[in-house]
Amino acid sequence: QVETALTAIDSDLGVVLRRIGSKQVRAAGTLGGNVANGSPVGDTLPVLIALGATLHLRQSKDVRTLPLEDFFIGYGKQDRRPGEFVTAVDVPDLSVGEAFRCYKLSKRFDQDISAVLGAFRFELRRGIIVAARIAYGGMAATPRRALAAEAALVGLPLADEDDWSGAINALALDFQPIDDMRATAVYRLQTAQSLLLKALHEIGGTSSAEIRVFGLRPGEVPDAA
Repeated sequence: QVETALTAIDSDLGVVLRRIGSKQVRAAGTLGGNVANGSPVGDTLPVLIALGATLHLRQSKDVRTLPLEDFFIGYGKQDRRPGEFVTAVDVPDLSVGEAFRCYKLSKRFDQDISAVLGAFRFELRRGIIVAARIAYGGMAATPRRALAAEAALVGLPLADEDDWSGAINALALDFQPIDDMRATAVYRLQTAQSLLLKALHEIGGTSSAEIRVFGLRPGEVPDAA
């Protein structure tokens, strides 16, 4: 059910969701469980943060809401009170003029934990980025936004790659990743930068066939040539 609903927002969401475990694992899991677990490499978390999702929590008769990005306060720590549980996640649709991309990097394509997952939502006006929400998993103790990179992108045109370098480099200010069994810190930062560059290229009009290992973005029509 979650796969159907989120894929309707953007086809990249379906690709990421289909790489979470196996079909049997997904059938036994829930989106709320993935969120409440709070893993720094939980695949849905940076995606939902980039989309601006809202979390609903309940304890007895007390119900509260908060932006999903504020739920994660430290490694293994969430803003959840004793006896409180996740009841719902509101995920807004993309508005007119907004574009979205998300990419997962792991050692295996299927049934593997992310080394890095990047999610990107840009609001565009006449080819200019007027707002950006960028979130990563695997880059810090919690899934979180790249605020410096977001700020550096605002006002930039999608037509000129030379203008993007400041935002790409700003990711080194946003994150100081660690080495672990899945990836080195250097690899994580370099690939996080590459994923942002990929998103900018695709949203700017470059065919995904030129920059995706597994071919076209779902729903993209091949060039006639």
